[in-house]
Amino acid sequence: MSFTAINPATEEVIAEYQGHTSDEVEAAIAQAAATFKTWSTTPMAERALLMIRAAELLESEIPVAAELMTSEMGKTFASAKGEAAKCAFTMRYYAEHAEKILAPEVIQTSGSRSGVRYEPIGPIFAVMPWNFPFWQFIRFAAPSLMAGNVTLLKHSSNVPGSALYVTNLFERAGFPKGAVTNLFIGHQVAEEVIGDPRIAGVTLTGSEGAGRAVGSAAGRNLKKSVLELGGSDAFIVGASADLDKTVPMAVNARVQNNGQACINSKRFIVLRDVADEFVPRFVEAMAAVQVGDPMDPATALGPLANKAQFDQITEQVAKSVAAGATAHTGGAPTGGKGYYYPATVLTDVPSDSPAGCEELFGPVAVVYVVDNMDEAIRVANDTPWGLGGSIWATDPVEIDAAIAGIDAGMVFANAVVASMPELPFGGTKASGYGRELSVYGMREFTNAKSYFVA
Repeated sequence: MSFTAINPATEEVIAEYQGHTSDEVEAAIAQAAATFKTWSTTPMAERALLMIRAAELLESEIPVAAELMTSEMGKTFASAKGEAAKCAFTMRYYAEHAEKILAPEVIQTSGSRSGVRYEPIGPIFAVMPWNFPFWQFIRFAAPSLMAGNVTLLKHSSNVPGSALYVTNLFERAGFPKGAVTNLFIGHQVAEEVIGDPRIAGVTLTGSEGAGRAVGSAAGRNLKKSVLELGGSDAFIVGASADLDKTVPMAVNARVQNNGQACINSKRFIVLRDVADEFVPRFVEAMAAVQVGDPMDPATALGPLANKAQFDQITEQVAKSVAAGATAHTGGAPTGGKGYYYPATVLTDVPSDSPAGCEELFGPVAVVYVVDNMDEAIRVANDTPWGLGGSIWATDPVEIDAAIAGIDAGMVFANAVVASMPELPFGGTKASGYGRELSVYGMREFTNAKSYFVA
């Protein structure tokens, strides 16, 4: 099996990589298991030093790393540079904070001493997507490595160069061989890796279907798993919203990363009090989004990552319009070479059309107008997913109602939903389970070992 990188802006082949053989996979797992025995006992200060070296190395190569990401999956060069910088910042964060996060907790009991220790559990298998080819892996790997685990990465098949870069980064920084390993393998072999007794846990960021498959395999083998899956985040525009700030942020929330993020705002729920002003301004702003070469600094929206994504969003919008939805801007491919799809705004979307009941992984916004905040929250929750959501308002009552009422793992007020090392990241319902980042994410793949001394 080979892994081919195709530039989505030109549809040209960049590079092709051969898949790993069964013997190579076995050797990689054996090496990881052996490395874990020494890495798990390496002093925290030494781990931190290596992590900082890796961050420094990445920082020195940000333009190179960013161009690689842009060429493989089409994100704008500016966005790719931001992703690389965010990775380095997060690596530094865990190098600095890991010891405190994992410090033993003292709990008073009837014994003379008692509490909880957080200890590493072993090699963790990571299955990662293409949309943030560096960040999705680093946000798991940095805390997990600092906790004393080692990791093996199965990346998406269309970003093989990114997979090699991000794993080799750690070895170049001085991490021991086997601490971070790239595997060019298919889904069937990935399931075999999950079942290997030397693998202690599994983390996946991906589609709901992939989550069900990986979660099922992990469950059959009694392995701890963390799943970060899809989302159809609500962007609620309250009656008290400052539209001068809200409209441009609504555009950013929908088209960032070319509209291909699980935490993109996808459903824009607008209170009727401000709908007559917000909707036309939003449509005008989306129509003005510049589509083009992702390496051009003026470009705000690059191509979709691959032909499959392009075909899917094209079909979803076409079927929704045929079912009665109205496209106020965009609504069809731009034409020409490259997987370009324009920023699109849909209204009057039937609930049983693709835009009404499926995740739209592209720059397509669905707008709903509601009478009050209670209805806005009801519409926000009327989805199988519960990853994130946002409320845009100046009235604290509206803000607090949305934070309390939205059934999701994250709710942001007057800010676009984002991942950051200080806060837990994850969802509810079909958006998965478990958490990444923060104290909670770092402890996911540790053994919370109780101790008691009489």
